[in-house]
Amino acid sequence: MTTKIAVLVSGRGSNLQSVIDNIESGYIRDAEIKVVISDVGDAYALERARKHGIPAVFTDPLSFENKPAFELEILKTLKEHNIDLILLAGYMRIVGKEIISAYPNRIINIHPALLPAFKGLHAQQQAFKYGVKVSGCTVHFVDEGMDTGPIIIQKCVPVLEDDTADTLAARILEQEHKIFPEAVKLFAEGKLKVEGRIVVHT
Repeated sequence: MTTKIAVLVSGRGSNLQSVIDNIESGYIRDAEIKVVISDVGDAYALERARKHGIPAVFTDPLSFENKPAFELEILKTLKEHNIDLILLAGYMRIVGKEIISAYPNRIINIHPALLPAFKGLHAQQQAFKYGVKVSGCTVHFVDEGMDTGPIIIQKCVPVLEDDTADTLAARILEQEHKIFPEAVKLFAEGKLKVEGRIVVHT
């Protein structure tokens, strides 16, 4: 059975592109991106979707009186496309309970730090300023907390003596492009099982 995917984005969409490329190459099988949804009208991720024939939807949060109303509109789009899995690829909003309750353990996020350290925005800069010797990235299921859901995959990235926050962020992004598609592949193949806080690869 094909896993029908929606990708929520806010920016340039490089992680979206990594998933598209891995589906088109056949590395991720039995999965298809059915829609890309952005909360930013000029997000380049929408253009990436259009280039690959994927429906691209801008849902303007300013058009709704509150967050639940905004998320109900997103849910409507998800249901129209019979979505099985939601990917957050640079989506800059905290997903609310309306969506989380509809898709328990079916929302996956990529975060540019080794969780539970350095949650939230600008994680690479947080890690760099703290002086860590190892940073990295994390793919995790989404729950109602900020970057607190069960961890699927992590990848370490050493911090080099001549690194800046930007060079470290760039090297972390290279690894994001590897482990995000890997997590999607495992989900599509039915190889992820959540037991409490632990994600078991079956």
